[in-house]
Amino acid sequence: MSWETLSRREFLRACLLSLGSLAFSPLSAVFQETGFGKLGRIATRELDLYSQPRDDSPIVGKRYRDQLVNIYEEVISPKGPAHNPLWYRVWGGYLHSAHVQKVRVQFNQPLAQVPEYGQLCEVTVPFSAAYEYKNGWKKWDSYPLYYETLHWVTDVVEGPDRQAWYQINSELTEYLVYYLPAKHLRPVPDQEYAPLSPDVPAHKKLVEVEIRTQTLRAYEDGQEVFSCRVSTGIPHLNPTRQGIPTETPKGEFRIFSKMPNKHMGSVTGNPDAEERGGFSLPGVPWTCFFVDTGVAFHGTYWHNNFGVWMSHGCVNMRNEDAKWLFRWTTPLYELPIKSRRDWERRGYGTRVIVK
Repeated sequence: MSWETLSRREFLRACLLSLGSLAFSPLSAVFQETGFGKLGRIATRELDLYSQPRDDSPIVGKRYRDQLVNIYEEVISPKGPAHNPLWYRVWGGYLHSAHVQKVRVQFNQPLAQVPEYGQLCEVTVPFSAAYEYKNGWKKWDSYPLYYETLHWVTDVVEGPDRQAWYQINSELTEYLVYYLPAKHLRPVPDQEYAPLSPDVPAHKKLVEVEIRTQTLRAYEDGQEVFSCRVSTGIPHLNPTRQGIPTETPKGEFRIFSKMPNKHMGSVTGNPDAEERGGFSLPGVPWTCFFVDTGVAFHGTYWHNNFGVWMSHGCVNMRNEDAKWLFRWTTPLYELPIKSRRDWERRGYGTRVIVK
């Protein structure tokens, strides 16, 4: 029996059998559920396991991309690092939280049908292998789709296991179509991402990013209503292939494009693309573009290291923070969606100051 067809009860039974081993292969892993500690996914190619929650302690092992670990305890270390002193106690030692994505396993009741213009859905398992259908079912070799990424579902079909699968259409091109088990995706109701404070005049809203402190603040008529830590662009990296610097540009801008999901980077690639100076990130959630070179506010599922430079120019945010900003800023993302053209909303939106 494959993991795609496991019941929740079978999932939990498999947890008990697998607690002694963390050497999971990326797509054959049996997801572990809560009850033995919170669950984390390794979100980088390789991560050191330390004997104590500090980076000057002995390294006692390694964990690798897409391995799943049970988090038994969250530890704030006096040894830091200062911007992110959070460590996780796991089987055999401690992992710094910077490249561990906290995840859950949630199965969902498949929809019988979806609107022709699409249904926004969120991945609710640590990762899920996408498939293509071209003269038969074939695993999409590029990469899995990760927890809390967002995707437009455009059809319900019978998948290779004869269960309900969702057809996903990329917002980049009509030719990129792939499929996931329907129970791995949660339909996002309209009210969950409807506009916030739509009665506040647009000219009274302001977003301010301070690179020195890696903080974002939102104001209504001069009054702060929201703040969070962020990760802006790493300065002095080699420019992108288009010659665009990786440092987040300073100045005054306007949000001009909003999309609840965006495939960033190359369409084809794999999770190790950053080692070659690039990246491929499907389903980036809650994007608000404010510089026409592709700089945006957006959610982040590939690191948990806010408060320090991490990006190729964008302003990385926790998913819940990016969602709040998406809902609050203008142009308003008005609902319901009436056509696929509505996947993106454009306009002269909220003022942004980066300093």
